[in-house]
Amino acid sequence: MSVAPATAAAAVNENVQTGLPKNMVPDPGWFNGDWSKFEDWWRGIRLFLKSNRVIETDDRITAILARLRGGVAGIYAQKKLNELDEELGTQDWEDFVKEIKMMFSDKSKAADAKWKIETFKQGKKNMADFMIEFEALAMKADTDKLHAIFLLKKNVRQDIIKTILGYPPIAMPETLKE
Repeated sequence: MSVAPATAAAAVNENVQTGLPKNMVPDPGWFNGDWSKFEDWWRGIRLFLKSNRVIETDDRITAILARLRGGVAGIYAQKKLNELDEELGTQDWEDFVKEIKMMFSDKSKAADAKWKIETFKQGKKNMADFMIEFEALAMKADTDKLHAIFLLKKNVRQDIIKTILGYPPIAMPETLKE
């Protein structure tokens, strides 16, 4: 009969001894409701769940709620736990993600991104660097695809736009990724 490891270090040693790969993603720790830290914590918890192969929706939600402590985060976790205890079915992952982001994401960052993407010009940046930054802003600002394409046409250097528009219709990019 196997006994569960008492610590995270013991779990890692057990994984190494059994031939399983060592987890390279650290536990993101507790989240206390500080909006300015949510984005980094949220990325960390998603990576942690993925690297530990936590796939089931109920397990993912439980792992996240277990890391919400103190202040508004603790109150939210208790409220959500009470809701989950009352529900018979499984919580929808997309609904949970929308709800937690609505509760804890820094609203000023989204507003700043919306303002910045409207005025973001390529200038002397190379196209690859510009696109990486543009896509990050578009994601933070929750810009729809049509508006993103409009902004690209407006803010990418005109010589590049003319080159793209000079392509034969069959080779012309149709999506933001192209």
